[in-house]
Amino acid sequence: MTLRFLVVVCLFLAGTARAADLPKIPSKPIAQKKELLFSDDFEGSARPAQWHKVVETFAFEAGALKGTQTRDVTIPAAGDKPEIKAHAAVHGLEIPTKDSVVECRIKFDGATMIDVEFDDRKYTGAHYGHICRAQVRLTGVTIIDERDGNMKNDIRAMATGPEKNKLLEGRQVTYPVKLQPGKWYLLGVETAGDEMRVTIDGKRVAYLQSSGIGHEMKSKIELGVAGKTGWIDDIKVWNAAPAR
Repeated sequence: MTLRFLVVVCLFLAGTARAADLPKIPSKPIAQKKELLFSDDFEGSARPAQWHKVVETFAFEAGALKGTQTRDVTIPAAGDKPEIKAHAAVHGLEIPTKDSVVECRIKFDGATMIDVEFDDRKYTGAHYGHICRAQVRLTGVTIIDERDGNMKNDIRAMATGPEKNKLLEGRQVTYPVKLQPGKWYLLGVETAGDEMRVTIDGKRVAYLQSSGIGHEMKSKIELGVAGKTGWIDDIKVWNAAPAR
């Protein structure tokens, strides 16, 4: 048995073990759609009042929402000017929800990440009121419990190390996917209680159950684009009830 073959086998087994550790994704929706709270197909010039700018660099073009990250490097503080941190482009919706279903079409056009984020600016236990989010990349879908995970004030203030890593266990999960740039996909994000389930083109792709996701009132939904340009279209937000 050659060394190269042994390396390939070990890498395969390691990948299989990681995949086996991922939570099983429920085969059916975890949230049942109720009242349609919001929809926008981005046609015409008038936009619903719920939209607001968060990190500017979004534009309404060609009947869609175009996000482009321009703050891609951190600019150090100089003189009386504060540090400007690198940050994804973010556009927000003032739509309070607890359990919900968010659907939109997304397209990667140079972007490395497109996400749907839930926040509560009145919640002071986590940085900037971040609660949870679903991130989509060409190679994977990540769900993060930010309220009780990486954005929780106590955890965020800790130095990187075993103690911090222990507190972050189970607060984030990434499932592999294979997506293509330049192609439209239908993204679905379901939240019900302390669970989040993500679908792409109707197929289940990611799932996480974690306490922060069950935050009582998520006051905002934000859409983020990192790594140049991504497109979002035909967004709909439903109030929902747990389906099980």
